[in-house]
Amino acid sequence: MPVPPRSTTADAHWSARVAGILSAAPARAGRSRVLAVEGRSGSGKSLLASLLADRIGCPVVHMDDLYPGWTGLAAAVPLALDHVVAPLARGRDPRWPRFDWERGRHAGWAGTAARDTLILEGCGSGARDLRPYLSALIWVDAPAQVRARRLAHRADAAAYAPYRRMWARQEDAFYAAHEPHAHADLVLDNARDHPDPHASPDSPAVPEAGPPPR
Repeated sequence: MPVPPRSTTADAHWSARVAGILSAAPARAGRSRVLAVEGRSGSGKSLLASLLADRIGCPVVHMDDLYPGWTGLAAAVPLALDHVVAPLARGRDPRWPRFDWERGRHAGWAGTAARDTLILEGCGSGARDLRPYLSALIWVDAPAQVRARRLAHRADAAAYAPYRRMWARQEDAFYAAHEPHAHADLVLDNARDHPDPHASPDSPAVPEAGPPPR
């Protein structure tokens, strides 16, 4: 299998390169192009997905909303398939059961209108079962020490700490089975920290009992 090309978010034109890869690819979920932003916890996927969404002008669906709890990485893949990408392929609006991390249970439904582009962000977004629907897959990479520092300095670090090793084991098993890194259209080095243009200085990044850091 060919080695995926690499780029870095230290390059000011990184988002233009990703947008170019996506626009050059065919729509594979009906008329929609789906971009998966995949990588380990702490790699910075959610922020990069937000920046890409601002550039492209499209919605983001976070795998965090689909995981059915702390043991639910693998279980979120069929949920993403059945409720997000398969409806797009049929020309329907994605609508998925949203997990409430504070209450530890599903709490209603979320959705977005079918558009010509959608970003699917989070661990599991590059799963084997989802790849036939993806126009592009980006693997977000960062050194282990950088990811560990980011996780330790999150607003919800104390809430996440008891589950950190368990989640890492799920990531190890999932990535060994699905190999999204090997199937990436681009590996994006994200060792650099980026300011979040949407964050308030006084607001936590996620709810106190929030999902696995991205």
